Amino acid sequence: MTAVLAIPDAELLQRASAGERDSLEELFVRHRSLAYRVAYRLLGHEQDALDAVQEAFVKALTHLPTFEGRSSFKTWLLRVVSNAALDLGRQRGRRETMSMDALGQRRREEMEPSVWVEPDREMQREDLRRELQQALDGLPPAQRQTFVLHVDAELSYREVADSLGISIGTVMSRLFYARQKLRAILASWTRR
Repeated sequence: MTAVLAIPDAELLQRASAGERDSLEELFVRHRSLAYRVAYRLLGHEQDALDAVQEAFVKALTHLPTFEGRSSFKTWLLRVVSNAALDLGRQRGRRETMSMDALGQRRREEMEPSVWVEPDREMQREDLRRELQQALDGLPPAQRQTFVLHVDAELSYREVADSLGISIGTVMSRLFYARQKLRAILASWTRR
């Protein structure tokens, strides 16, 4: 018997079209972690990211019969997720991201450290994480979406282009300007 993970997405889609609900469930389970990571990076808030992923999965399920297979299922699903995240962000207004310091403190209180970490070094890491998220939040939505799909979702230029329905040149341009803006924003942090 073939392991479920070895079955390609395209075959799971065919099985799902034939009425196998387990195949459809496997597709979503296979991609939910990545979908959450993309939504979280676009929204910067855990509950909003969970809501966006849930909304995206409902939309994907509803529109699955219209999936034409011109791109991979993963690419198509991430487009639905990123669009749902951006829509949710516009509807709710960008929330303040949870302070990474507060998150780190809560984790430290929940677990005893098994290794001593220098407090100064840990604070620098937390500051950098917060700065990175703020820098990402400062990008225009189209650049942020393109950057997150390429960097966090690890999609190729072609996959990002297919996912967003844009040309590879546009992907390259958005990534170029996003990187420039991120460098400029983060340059002030390195001068501190």
